Amino acid sequence: MPEPNRVELTAAAARLLHDLIERHGPVMFHQSGGCCDGSAPMCYPRGEFRVGGQDVLLGEVDTDTPFWMSADQYEYWKHTHLTVDVVPGRGSGFSLEAPEGVRFLIRSRLLTDDEFLQLESAPPPRTGADIPD
Repeated sequence: MPEPNRVELTAAAARLLHDLIERHGPVMFHQSGGCCDGSAPMCYPRGEFRVGGQDVLLGEVDTDTPFWMSADQYEYWKHTHLTVDVVPGRGSGFSLEAPEGVRFLIRSRLLTDDEFLQLESAPPPRTGADIPD
């Protein structure tokens, strides 16, 4: 049985991510704990957003793209599987997709009991404190 993951992309989000990487180079996602548009996943050129020591690496999506989440948000969402999707409309913020007239958003579902047990028995996710300066 394959190991479960905590985050993935829809096909539409993967296509947009590929376009953004082609134009901007390697990127990363960060999911903050803000409200309204501040709770949308933000896509930044890798190295232009500093991950905090408490941020949690949920995993890597698609083309080796890290997906980080604030520690507080992780505590609320650690029982969920996240799917990054893309929809028409402009979100606010500095996410790379904003000029395209679309925005990334999160769709979520609860992890199954088996998925949760497998993830909980694995080593804890890496945090920003694990990244060398």
